[in-house]
Amino acid sequence: MISRPFVLLTVLLFALSSSFAFPNYADRIKRQDVGDTSSRSGRPIGAVNPPLPPGPPSFIGAKLVNDPAHPWMPLREGDERGPCPGLNTLASHGYMSRDGVASPSEMVVAVQEGFNMENKLAIFVTYLNHLMNGNLVTDLLSIGGKTDKTGPVPPAPAHAGGLNVHGTFEGDAGMTRGDTFFGDNHSFNETLFDKFVDFSNRFGDGFYNLTVAGELRWQRLQDSISTNPEFSFKNVRYFTAYSESLFALNFFVDGRKTEKKLDMDAARSFFGDMKFPPDFFRSAIPTGGDGSDEIFRMHPFLPGGNVDGLVNNFVVDPASATFDTPCVLYDDILNTVKGLYPNPTGVLRRNLIKNLGYFYSGFTDVIDNGCPEQFPYGRE
Repeated sequence: MISRPFVLLTVLLFALSSSFAFPNYADRIKRQDVGDTSSRSGRPIGAVNPPLPPGPPSFIGAKLVNDPAHPWMPLREGDERGPCPGLNTLASHGYMSRDGVASPSEMVVAVQEGFNMENKLAIFVTYLNHLMNGNLVTDLLSIGGKTDKTGPVPPAPAHAGGLNVHGTFEGDAGMTRGDTFFGDNHSFNETLFDKFVDFSNRFGDGFYNLTVAGELRWQRLQDSISTNPEFSFKNVRYFTAYSESLFALNFFVDGRKTEKKLDMDAARSFFGDMKFPPDFFRSAIPTGGDGSDEIFRMHPFLPGGNVDGLVNNFVVDPASATFDTPCVLYDDILNTVKGLYPNPTGVLRRNLIKNLGYFYSGFTDVIDNGCPEQFPYGRE
């Protein structure tokens, strides 16, 4: 039986994909102006007292999002883009800072305004990624690679590596991104997109739909098992892989359409060009993870990975979280954070406490309300 956590968790971990790696650090001046979405280059960077996450927008229906107020602009030197085509597109249209470095608050607003993502879903995925890959002192996160725009480098083992860091948001068996083992894990991969198109033609009559999503997800798993000796597919990546398969259907299909099927021109626009299609309307309702259970049921798959440095040597990991054990996932996330920040003090400790609380508010609302909140750094 597929649990409620599966249906909702799968999409939220992709937006805004193995296990975890590292997070972040810096010191006080003034908060960025979230209203300025052009660029944060050259602004003062200092410690920030992270505000409460934004609430839902006042209007939650379909609307034109490729509008004159948010024109697409080409990348400039130094702009960050990464493994998430949704966040890449939002940055290229100015729904968040165009340089690809933003606060969690700005990202929550962006995914709600640009895609009509459900509020608690947006909070969960954003603060999870921020805890793993952002600068917790300056309250800034790169949607791509490591950059000094997020502030001073934190002490090891933490980092401010951005979403490109393998084993956090990004992971193996991606739809249009290659495995880290082969080099580039975050750039658009034309060969993999050709496979995306081929499967859409074979199983979806030229469209990407739920059937295609299930078949392509299964095939990408088999690809990585047979070619990547370091293939890992457990804990958070186990969830994000299915979210990745569903995200395109829930957020890249024009909100005026009644069928959840994505045409190939729109797919290339998002995945390859980081651009809304012409005259694109966002989802007609605040959207979460509906459909993920159908994708999983087509080819059920247990978490694990290749072992002993060998391809075709997949072994199930019984300790990994599954869709029926959300509290194991919560524990895994907290253990990762504690590993990154073993003995925080001062502003860093305060911001860890706050960000963990914001993260949990999304987790308990969207994933499971039966996992008791934990306070590894105490309470404020």
